[in-house]
Amino acid sequence: MALTTTALNASSVYGAMSRLANRGQAGQADGAAAGAAGVTASDFGAMLRDQVQQVVDQGNASEVKQASYMAGKGDIIDVVTAVSEAEVALDTMVSVRDKVISAYEEIMRMAI
Repeated sequence: MALTTTALNASSVYGAMSRLANRGQAGQADGAAAGAAGVTASDFGAMLRDQVQQVVDQGNASEVKQASYMAGKGDIIDVVTAVSEAEVALDTMVSVRDKVISAYEEIMRMAI
């Protein structure tokens, strides 16, 4: 169950980035409509903000499960699952961040 949930989260992040990239390519091919059809900074920023919020929410859910276990009301399996989901979501977010930074550095090295 945990693997499925985190795989869906990772899939949604990569899917959203793919849709943004495809919209940008379609806008570039159109020429004059590139500004209207291209990816805007607010679209990308909103997508990143949503994904970061999902990671934060998973971390908070993990902390709630840990607190309930410490109070004697939770199950260790639920705690381990929640912590694993939060860890995978954070690892995915860090991986995406690294790719974005790498792409930015590559763009900065390009000759104009």
